[in-house]
Order: sequence, then structure tokens, then C-alpha cells
Amino acid sequence: MQYTNLYGPTETTIASSHYVVSAPPEDETTPIPIGVACAGEELLVLDDKLQPLPPEATGDLYIGGSGLSSGYWRDDAKTHAAFIADPRSPHSDRRLYRTGDRARIDGGGLVYFLGRQDSQIKNRGHRIELGEVEAATNALESVREAAVVGVASGDFEGTAICCALVPEDSSVTTSAAVRTALRKVLPSYMVPSRWLVLPALPTNANGKIDRRRLRESFLEAHVPQAAREGGALPRGESG
Repeated sequence: MQYTNLYGPTETTIASSHYVVSAPPEDETTPIPIGVACAGEELLVLDDKLQPLPPEATGDLYIGGSGLSSGYWRDDAKTHAAFIADPRSPHSDRRLYRTGDRARIDGGGLVYFLGRQDSQIKNRGHRIELGEVEAATNALESVREAAVVGVASGDFEGTAICCALVPEDSSVTTSAAVRTALRKVLPSYMVPSRWLVLPALPTNANGKIDRRRLRESFLEAHVPQAAREGGALPRGESG
């Protein structure tokens, strides 16, 4: 049996890269690349000036080539924002699609997806990909499901790393236990400082994790009790 990891947004006709998983990863924390571009397409990791980045550097992922759609139906503004002129050929009609994803390319040319641009935060001077923290948390056997969001802390911390988790066994798994486990696989500055243990993660109308609702929950959880209105949301835990 062979597994292939495919990557690609709808705007580039679904599949833009592929990677054949030839063997199981060493453990659940080992990243699997999204691989190399499909025929006729290309993946570029660029900086904020649209310049190519060296191997292993993290940047913004762009897609070029024949797979790009013509744009968004009756939405010119959104089309112009997402589909840009290829800076390497400014006088041609070649375009690149701005995926909104963060990525890196290793020394062998394999591309690794690192999360969304809006999931990158700055915490105590460190730039952190919340997707990496979330992946490490979800890899723990004691965790059924977890989501990590950033919330402005209003102090030197900058943006607080907040983790909402659904334990496999609520009578055994605590946020303290999860925090201890994460310290074995993540640098200390990437370990969440605020926690919510929930019976289920909130979802939106599309069935995806409602991260806006989670941010609101964390903000509410750190409002003094006297200022609460109705006490409808669970209280958070710092540490």
C-alpha cells in the first residue's frame, strides 16, 4: 500500500504538489513534506519583498504555473489581491497565487507546510508558528483534539499562546500534564501559557474549528469574575 500526500488550494485546481510517503514517520511529531510541485506548476517560498529565500528559511508560499485559476467569480478586488504578477517576469502575463500559507524548502528541494500566515505570532520576542504548537499537542496520546490560538496579552508577552484541548480521559489528563509533555518536544517559549479543557471544540457553520469563538473564550476567561456577564464561558488557566 502506498500513500501520497497532496497539497493545493482550490484556486490552483486542488493539487499543486505531491509527496510519496515511502515509510511511516519515526513518530507522530515527524513532519511530512508536501513535496514537490506537480507537472506544470511550481512552488516558491518568498520573503515580504517577493524575493526567494534560501533553503530552510521560513517564508510565504506562492504557486505559479498552469494550474492557477483565472480568479474569483465577480470579485476583482479579491482576485487582484490573491493573484499577483510574477516579479520575475513583470512584462508578461505570468502570475503567482498568494496562498496565505507559511512554508520552507529543505536542502533537497522538498517543501514543508508550516501553517497559515495569520497563525504566526510574536511572543516575548520570538516568532512562533501556532500550527507547530497545535500539531505537537494533537500528537500527544492523551489529547483527543486540540486547537491553539493567539490572544493579545496587553503586556510584555505580546501575544499569549492559548490552547483549548479535549482530553482522551478527562479524569486523568489535565492541562498541567499536557504542558509537561509539550516541554519535552517544544522549546519553552512555544509552550502555551493559557489553557481551556473542553468536552468538545466549537465549530462554525462549515464544520471547522471556530477559532474566533475560542479567542473570545480565552479573553472572557481572563476577565475578573466581577466583570463577567452571566458566566457562560469556562474559566481559563494560566501557567
